[in-house]
Amino acid sequence: MKYSNVRIAGSLLFVGSVQCVLGIIISEALYPGYSTSIQTISSLGVGPSALIFNSSLLLIGALGLAGTYFVHRAFKFNIFTFLLGLTHIGAMGVGLFTEATSTFTIHSIFSVITYLFGGISAIMSHKLEKQPLSGLSIMLGVFSLLALVLVGAETYLGLGLGGMERMVAYPLLLWEVGFGSQLVSYSSEIPNS
Repeated sequence: MKYSNVRIAGSLLFVGSVQCVLGIIISEALYPGYSTSIQTISSLGVGPSALIFNSSLLLIGALGLAGTYFVHRAFKFNIFTFLLGLTHIGAMGVGLFTEATSTFTIHSIFSVITYLFGGISAIMSHKLEKQPLSGLSIMLGVFSLLALVLVGAETYLGLGLGGMERMVAYPLLLWEVGFGSQLVSYSSEIPNS
């Protein structure tokens, strides 16, 4: 069976984001004494859960870049594919340059790239989606970006740094699951797919 570019893109994005969510959950469970409120998500990249967590980030980055290629082939939406590609390059950078193996600055730069361009990608994706997902994608992107601003301002609203960082990351992962799912459901009649 031949799959269209749009369905391949959706499958890659869906699998990448789902495995990342599961990788985070497994890493949290394997990290003794880990606090989702106090510790950042990237803290999972060191210690007993490092292999699972960092592999999960590398995999979401690689699958996301491959998915971005097929999104571009399907839609020719250059600015969106550029932003989506940067998001996944950022994720790979976070997995490669962990808090333990690099300067905090390099790790932080890749984290900001992932979160900033991920939020913008979620907002921009509305042009490729059907309602109601197009509206929900805008909401998730805006929510993530607002949470990113709060993290930058060290305003955690009682959630702690780790909890507020999850308000940045999880909306993006959930958006990508939804976006990938919708792409998989598109018919093969989409132009350029």
